Amino acid sequence: MTDRVVCYRPPSTVAVSEASGPPRRADGVVDVDAIADWLEPRIDAEVVVRDRFLEVHRTDDLAERFAEARVLSPYDRETGNTMLGTIRYEERALEQPEREGGVLYDGIQIQRALNAALPAEERGLETLHVAILDRALGTWGDHDGRWHKRVSVLGQPALVSVPGLYEAPAKPEEYYKEQQRHALLSGDTPPREVLENQVEGEFLIENDPRTTDALSGYVLGAYHYLETGEPFCDREECRLFNAHYHEDLIEAQLREPEFCPVHADRYGLE
Repeated sequence: MTDRVVCYRPPSTVAVSEASGPPRRADGVVDVDAIADWLEPRIDAEVVVRDRFLEVHRTDDLAERFAEARVLSPYDRETGNTMLGTIRYEERALEQPEREGGVLYDGIQIQRALNAALPAEERGLETLHVAILDRALGTWGDHDGRWHKRVSVLGQPALVSVPGLYEAPAKPEEYYKEQQRHALLSGDTPPREVLENQVEGEFLIENDPRTTDALSGYVLGAYHYLETGEPFCDREECRLFNAHYHEDLIEAQLREPEFCPVHADRYGLE
């Protein structure tokens, strides 16, 4: 039984290392304290918040482990680029997380690396660690021979990807058509604001103010998996639903009811 859930802030909500200049506080949209406040009355466990996982539990080989987990191609199962320049990049990304971006990592390999970084006394399942990361994570699909971005990777620690929330579920088809049309005309990707204004349908975008609310359900899902062994709910109106489309994500995470009848009995408030 899980007695404690430790939620870790992403780098967008903690002070950036002095290595990048004067300390500053980034304006992130992920309020982990609000997630903890939402979660605690719904579960039978203490919920605590800590600063960035990659800062609290740093190991000497972490940069190399991230380099080994890099996805090289959408259709190549093999991962990893451990050339010196890549490892140096990962070292800088650990120290200055605002400089990291555009890299997809094997979520299972990252999970193993972060599990090894946990103190031995906190590695048991009595304490669930939920690392909220500003990294794009994926898992390999044996059924179609390609990598798929994910919002969460369940287990110990559980990983929740902020960019995954925006990028993993599919957006409306018109979104991609408009993206391609703009690229053909101008040679580059259209600004996010253009796509928002010209594409009908609902979807979350980077720095969306609904990010914290949406991620709360994924953090609960990590707890639910450890408690029950059930990865997801198959009811679209439940916050434990694994949405593959943004419309379904919004329906599950941001609209009433919060839970299907079965999970409302377990996690709903009176």
